[in-house]
Amino acid sequence: MTSFVLGNLPFPGQGGDQVVSKAVSTAIAALFKRTGKLEATVRAEPVAKLLQGSIDGFDFIGHSMLMYNGLRIKAMELFVQAVSIDFGAVFKGQVSLKQPTQAALRVVLTEEDLTESFNTPFVVDKLQRMEFEGQPLHFSNTEMGLNDDKTVSLTSQVRLGSSSAAPQFVSLSARVEVYDRTKLAFIDVTCNGLEKDIALGKAIVEHVNALLDLDSFALDGTQLRIDKVRMRNKELIFYGVAHINQFPKKKK
Repeated sequence: MTSFVLGNLPFPGQGGDQVVSKAVSTAIAALFKRTGKLEATVRAEPVAKLLQGSIDGFDFIGHSMLMYNGLRIKAMELFVQAVSIDFGAVFKGQVSLKQPTQAALRVVLTEEDLTESFNTPFVVDKLQRMEFEGQPLHFSNTEMGLNDDKTVSLTSQVRLGSSSAAPQFVSLSARVEVYDRTKLAFIDVTCNGLEKDIALGKAIVEHVNALLDLDSFALDGTQLRIDKVRMRNKELIFYGVAHINQFPKKKK
């Protein structure tokens, strides 16, 4: 009987686990403006459990992901625990959780991802809310680097206020640390340049650290908690947990 029901799903040639896997991929892809390869694999044994919406868990791997706010991600992996879903919603291309769940999380960022993200209006607007010596700041030609000594470097041309004077050149390096699982921070900061450039660089780091609250970057319906930050092969890798309360609706 079970095989008859699952064999007559409205997706020819696909089993129940494949149907749900496709729905999960679609739901996650809807969170992003653009994605590369996405793959979700649902685990359910026996597969008949899916009819009650019961899943042992699912694994998701995504590559080349661009968020709607412009932030870029090279790779994201989610390993979701046992979860209960509304199986009927799957046929509408949706994933609806009956209860919250959580997933082990791994996110990979490259130098290019960091540089592109730092220059998005989403980030630049936040940076330009700060003032230095009573004047607003305007950033241009910002570049991020990942160094062999496990530090992150930042260079930028920063113009103070509406002055037509030449911009100051900010160059600094720092280590990335996580605090209370909810905040990232640049620590052990080294600034280069003239005294006025160093003072500006330190002020920028202080401002950036105040912005790096993970909850402000989380996807709808999720909370992020980071346990470790590692740097390897010019990539910044975050390990942690995503608490998932609901799957977001597709962007209109």
